[in-house]
Amino acid sequence: MENKKPQSKPAVQRRQLQGVVVSDKMQKTAVVAVTHTRKHPKYLKYFKVTNRFKAHDEDKTYKVGDKVIIEETRPISKDKRWKVIAKID
Repeated sequence: MENKKPQSKPAVQRRQLQGVVVSDKMQKTAVVAVTHTRKHPKYLKYFKVTNRFKAHDEDKTYKVGDKVIIEETRPISKDKRWKVIAKID
């Protein structure tokens, strides 16, 4: 018989998006607007789609207008499933 060591789980690749902080009025939360383009199925024209995500910001370091990177995480509250991880210059 061979001694088998328990294998550790591989690192989870979490989704990351970049956007702009549009609100920082809540405690420990920033609202980040992420904009991307989508192609219309019939007219084949590209248009902008904006999604707003509530992201966890523990120290309230990010202000309105900051470009940031957010990362998917476990549910923190009813609406928060993202956390702010970095500011883009």
